[in-house]
Amino acid sequence: MLTLTRPEGTQPGDLNLSRRSLGGLMFFGYAAAALSAEASPIVTPEEGLVCGPIDFTGWAPEGAYPPSLPAYVARPQGSGPFPVVIVVNEIFGLHAYIQDVCRRLARQGYAAMAPGYFARSGDPSRLTEFEPILAMVRAARHPQVMGDTAAALDWLRAQPWADADRAGITGFCWGGTVVWMAVADLPFRCGAAWYGRLVGGENAEPDRDYPADAAGRLRGPVLGLYAENDRGIPLESVETMRAALSAAGKADSEIIVYPGAQHGFHADYRATYDRAAAEDAWSRMLALFERELKAG
Repeated sequence: MLTLTRPEGTQPGDLNLSRRSLGGLMFFGYAAAALSAEASPIVTPEEGLVCGPIDFTGWAPEGAYPPSLPAYVARPQGSGPFPVVIVVNEIFGLHAYIQDVCRRLARQGYAAMAPGYFARSGDPSRLTEFEPILAMVRAARHPQVMGDTAAALDWLRAQPWADADRAGITGFCWGGTVVWMAVADLPFRCGAAWYGRLVGGENAEPDRDYPADAAGRLRGPVLGLYAENDRGIPLESVETMRAALSAAGKADSEIIVYPGAQHGFHADYRATYDRAAAEDAWSRMLALFERELKAG
């Protein structure tokens, strides 16, 4: 059974198998999990929606030519304008599960866009070994990620069916950390962060803030959705984040920890999927978006 246990990806030792027995970690990653016997991915139909891939202009350092990046967009049929939600992927990139999350949000009345943050390096969802996947993730540095998120909002702002003044963001694993930082530094009304890293420390990207550092900058409420048995995000870091929110007076943000759940509990293509936790967390997220993006 393949179990993905860490926000930066499973390490060989987590599988209790040798590198040799894994054939050099062959079939590691999204593809293996999605095709495993334990997987039962949810597939949201496209009927009644307008959805598919698009290209948008991403961020580039000053003086550099901005790249064209892929994204997946799903929205209800009709003229809108609909409130928008940016969906931030896990380490495996813009794969079917992330696209399905966009369609689920579109069925709730949102224009959802999932940018291809790793496209400059390739497509990690197609890779079968851990190290190349991790290299792609590490290549997406914090300034680029925030810049691409802002560029995605700019693209949505130019669409007549989107109301980017009513913008939320959600993300999973690697993307959960992005959510906290985006609500701190970009014009989002709210966010839902699923089991994303909260503090720096070992293997952290240098010379940048992490969510616990940025709690005082949050522009709106963030709902943190975490797992009791997450080997990559210890409960101590959750308490550090709670303390940072309290010290900053951010009473409108909260963190929910699901007893017995593991990292990736919402990812229905993984063996760690926990239906009860996933459904409860999803309903909490929808309630937040309804209140902050649709009400008033």
